[in-house]
Amino acid sequence: MRNLLFCLMLATPAAAQDAMTAEEFDTYVTGRTITFSTALNPAYGIERYLPGRRVMWSAFDGTCQYGVWYESKGDICFRYDGNPVSQCWTIYDDPNGLRGVFTNVPNTTVIFEVPDSDDALICNDLSS
Repeated sequence: MRNLLFCLMLATPAAAQDAMTAEEFDTYVTGRTITFSTALNPAYGIERYLPGRRVMWSAFDGTCQYGVWYESKGDICFRYDGNPVSQCWTIYDDPNGLRGVFTNVPNTTVIFEVPDSDDALICNDLSS
């Protein structure tokens, strides 16, 4: 019985954690450039968060996309130029940084902020 209780305690904290609100997310990200990884890809992408809920995203290939983010049904959603389909995530503020759970296709992608990353956002396709 003690082992069952211990296993239940380990399984419940993530489910009980509240997702970040749009205001909390805005405060956390605006003015920052954040690198993200997944469990299988340490270099998933990098995003610069600009004022006015604008963003620039790159998957480290030198191609950047401008976009905007907004809150929808408790998720933080991103719409990028040239892609009419929004990418929505439930965002959590974990002890090591942001964790995002992709909600467009449940149980597929979870991204993690790479703490203290100094990766640069390089956009070869944008004119200055």
